[in-house]
Amino acid sequence: MRVSKRASSAVALGAAVALIASGCSGSDNGGDAGNSADGAIVIDGTQPEVPLVPANTTETGGGAIIDYLWTGLVEYPNNGGAPQNAVAESIETTDSKVYTIKIKKGLKFHDGSEVKAANFTKAWNWAAYSPNGAQNSSFFADIAGFADVQSTDPDEDGPKTAPEPKAKEMTGLKVVDDYTFEVTLAAPTAVFPTKLGYSAFVPLPDVFFTQKPEDFGKKPIGNGPVKFVSWEDDVMIKLTRFDDYTLRDKMKIKDVDVKLYQEDTAAYNDLLANNLDFQQQVPQSSLAGDKWKTDLGERAIQSVTPSTGIIAFPTYDPRFKNPKLRKAVSLSINRQEITEKIFFGNRVPADSWANPLTPGAKEKNCTSCVFDAAQAKALLAEAGGFTGEMVFYYNADASHKPWMDAVAQSVKNTLGINARAEGIPTFAVFREQINAHKMKGPYRAGWQQDYPDVENWVNPLYVTGGSSNDGLYSNTQVDALAKEASGAPSLDASHAKFAEAVAIIDQDVPSIPVYFQGQQSGHSEKIKKVELTNVGEIDITSVEL
Repeated sequence: MRVSKRASSAVALGAAVALIASGCSGSDNGGDAGNSADGAIVIDGTQPEVPLVPANTTETGGGAIIDYLWTGLVEYPNNGGAPQNAVAESIETTDSKVYTIKIKKGLKFHDGSEVKAANFTKAWNWAAYSPNGAQNSSFFADIAGFADVQSTDPDEDGPKTAPEPKAKEMTGLKVVDDYTFEVTLAAPTAVFPTKLGYSAFVPLPDVFFTQKPEDFGKKPIGNGPVKFVSWEDDVMIKLTRFDDYTLRDKMKIKDVDVKLYQEDTAAYNDLLANNLDFQQQVPQSSLAGDKWKTDLGERAIQSVTPSTGIIAFPTYDPRFKNPKLRKAVSLSINRQEITEKIFFGNRVPADSWANPLTPGAKEKNCTSCVFDAAQAKALLAEAGGFTGEMVFYYNADASHKPWMDAVAQSVKNTLGINARAEGIPTFAVFREQINAHKMKGPYRAGWQQDYPDVENWVNPLYVTGGSSNDGLYSNTQVDALAKEASGAPSLDASHAKFAEAVAIIDQDVPSIPVYFQGQQSGHSEKIKKVELTNVGEIDITSVEL
């Protein structure tokens, strides 16, 4: 699951569901300043997959913490507006190829050192250099010289090792002075400034480069409104206000404890008892009859996020190589029935490859996202059928069992395949198996966009070597079109070329879009004012008590 973080354009999925809430509270006057200043909250979270290094974090558990600990060059407003400068003083270009970035003076990391231009260029070079193994490495592919810092393992995990790349640093990064750096791209790329709010592009302090990344990631040092205090695996991550933070989104409260739950119903029970101050998504079991609204009253928050529930195929498994088989499976799933009976209308059946909240996304371009039993059966026959059991995997520490069971049952009823769903105990173990390419059947995935452009729904997921192309899908035509789209001089030209790439993806069906996310959140009675970010995370800087 891509995990990310922020932004969207303001296009509603349906009249019944509101856009991300901006100031959800039972009080129009906000909280009491005295209560807030030294106040603390407990919010729900999940155990991060890996230590907290921004360019190596690709899932929501760790991604949310990184969003709290770091501030990037730009930020995405909660109201869905255009990106705004944050650490950046200015980002200028005359040709969409060479960008001059000036950063604000006097900004500090949590260790007291000043944020300088070199903290960006060194961080980006570290992430792009393939021997470092950063999962978000592909996000730097726009920059000139990226290919020279990459090398390919000739036999993946076999006895041979990848050769040393031609270079250790990208030619497209140049420090001009302490507060200015220049970025030269391989081709004009109009969307580049928009991408700079994603956490892969945040700066790293000098101390990062003096220790092992995993050691840094267990005691991370960011530059955001809160700093790290402690981390007890599977129990709690503690954060506290960084008093030397000088940007506009300063904390109004002091402490944030992120409680790492293994089960969302336990978090919900704590929320109802006011022992938890915020839960991002209430359990599926509380949606029937809008029970969660009755339970929470004015503490309930309903919103729409630029996120899609997906089932991914392990295309590296020979049993799932045939696109006709993959399309047959997709066509056999009754999305309308699942969203109505399992999610009680709180999700929308997916009908496109990119969430329609996303700039540049085309609506209704997923031809395999309809329920068509006859076509599904015909395609399965053309693919030569399927032998044995088809197991659909999901992480069992959240409310995925009901809808994954429904998917498997739909496939079984329509195609006659011996299909079932199976839970893997925790999200961390689930992701370990996905990253090791050891999945033995289709598996629950999902995408929460990183930045507001359709590019983010193609390059990481479907381009060969993409940061979240976990099923190892590969099509040279898609790669070529996506490269043209990424290097297009205007957003309109880029979006048109991405639409061509998506048309090929649509024929290959490397994954199955199932539903567009609706989000049902809740807060405690203690919180008097709170906003959500554009991907539904709690904006901890907005909280008043």
